[in-house]
Amino acid sequence: MAVKMKIEGAGDIERALAELARGTAKGVMRRAMKKSLKPVAEAAEAISPFAIAVTSKLIARQQRDARRDRGRSKVVLYVGPVTPDGDGAPHAHLYEFGTGPRVQTSTGRSTGAMPARPFLRPAWDMSQPIMLATLRREVWAEIEKTVERARRKAARAVT
Repeated sequence: MAVKMKIEGAGDIERALAELARGTAKGVMRRAMKKSLKPVAEAAEAISPFAIAVTSKLIARQQRDARRDRGRSKVVLYVGPVTPDGDGAPHAHLYEFGTGPRVQTSTGRSTGAMPARPFLRPAWDMSQPIMLATLRREVWAEIEKTVERARRKAARAVT
């Protein structure tokens, strides 16, 4: 499941980010988004048997599906289940959405059905208001830190 958000009324943030170099602005957004998505990951991890991570990495099939999410000035992060070694959990969608009755075609043996046990959607719904407020606060904090670093760097170059 992909959820896209467009935050309106954040013109001040957009103007401040536009004044930064594109790579710097993307770093600012990436750091702020990681901090703001952490409550979603923590809430999902509390109600699921999987480790949940905030990451930009996807498996090959997911990369093909998310191809239009990429762009020169876009920052995309994902919240989802991972195995202990950091790879995707390939069976997590079966846990989240459940399955219908499954029957093996070769033997006719029934392997049953699995009821849906959602963990990401409830975590997203519960954490979304907190996440948006945190995102706005963290973006401003990251912009201020970046501007301060640039000011210090310029002062060192002059002396």
